[in-house]
Amino acid sequence: MHNQSVKFSISKHTQWAPGLVSDLDWEAWLLSTNPLIKVDDTPPKVAAMPALLRRRARFLGRMALEVAYACLGDARDVPTIFCSRHGDVALSLELISELLLHDAAVDPNVESAGGSISPIGFSSAVHNATAGLFSIARQDHANHLALAAGASSVEHAVIEACSLLADGASEVLLVVAEQKLPPLFQRFEDSDEQPYAFAWLIKAANSSDSLCLHWEALEPGASPITDDSENKLLPAGLAILRFQLGRQRYLTRHCATRRWTWSRHV
Repeated sequence: MHNQSVKFSISKHTQWAPGLVSDLDWEAWLLSTNPLIKVDDTPPKVAAMPALLRRRARFLGRMALEVAYACLGDARDVPTIFCSRHGDVALSLELISELLLHDAAVDPNVESAGGSISPIGFSSAVHNATAGLFSIARQDHANHLALAAGASSVEHAVIEACSLLADGASEVLLVVAEQKLPPLFQRFEDSDEQPYAFAWLIKAANSSDSLCLHWEALEPGASPITDDSENKLLPAGLAILRFQLGRQRYLTRHCATRRWTWSRHV
């Protein structure tokens, strides 16, 4: 059985979800017996971004940008990691539908308004679109990347952030954003997907308050391990955010053949 771990500290964090904006809102969410977030398509304002670029961001991107701006502030030359398990799959589905309509329009027997894929829509659908907008708007040439790794996306993003710290970065901005899946894909959900975003400004671990992420690959045939019962209905990112905001001591998650253990050291 192979296992490894990384340690880090969070110097600043921000989070946003529909109806959860202030610290008091999030404290009430932590205390709630039903930690699911209401679905609301009203996006955050992202007032810090120029309007011309802000209009290119959709709901998922605006959530990510809202927390990224709030967490990073005026800091420059900070590497950024934008993490989303699904990305804007709703936009990708819209573009595919437009393409199918366009193909159908060439058949005179098919009644269709037709259409073609918008270049702006296509550029907004790629996984690193939000990271690019953030970099352009801030005129900041720091390293940025976008990451997706299934149900373990946040864990892999943290490992990537710690790798950047080991390479010499003093801080790394980690941004996580997710939203409800479109109806076509909801039957494949393995949790109650919710709209939310959070950002962590990560630095090297200090002795007073740090987090440890430990992982181990399970041997074939090993007994299955279930997630913490309190968080089993939450998507992975929200369960991890609940662990971090609630200052819990431990969180164990099982994804496929890997066990992830989050722990807090104070």
